[in-house]
Amino acid sequence: MDRYNKTQKLTISALFAALALIFSYIEVLIPFNPGIPGIKLGIANLVIIISLYYLGSGYALTVNLIRILIAGLLFNGFFGAVYSLAGGLLSLVIMILLRKTGLFSVTGVSMAGGVAHNLGQLLVAAFLVSNIKVFIYFPVLLFSGMICGTLIGLLSHVILKKLPASGRSGI
Repeated sequence: MDRYNKTQKLTISALFAALALIFSYIEVLIPFNPGIPGIKLGIANLVIIISLYYLGSGYALTVNLIRILIAGLLFNGFFGAVYSLAGGLLSLVIMILLRKTGLFSVTGVSMAGGVAHNLGQLLVAAFLVSNIKVFIYFPVLLFSGMICGTLIGLLSHVILKKLPASGRSGI
């Protein structure tokens, strides 16, 4: 994104934040119910991964925080926002670290992010209910995070290939 100035990056970030918020709303509307609480498709994370690779980690963090806070207030309530914030921040930290190693593809980074998101939410749940037994649920969330993260990662990879190469941040 070196060719773009800060105003252009800010504009693209605002567009990405709005798109992530729209995807969060769409996910609320999609009748996806696998019968297991806490499992979501995570389609808004598509925008976060693209932000990470296209704009860089600082902009991805901003887009993620804006989406989580606004979506939490509009669709999930306070506790939903707390769970989403914990999962989203842990997920983003893991994705940033894995991306920096250069050892993982976009899909691999996304898959790890999906798992980390679920782990972050379980950590908050264990803290709020003061019971570590909630981690018995982790294997289910591990597999759902891997599956959804892989799908989001594959789609992100396709989209990133279509974006102008001059805008990519270190691909």
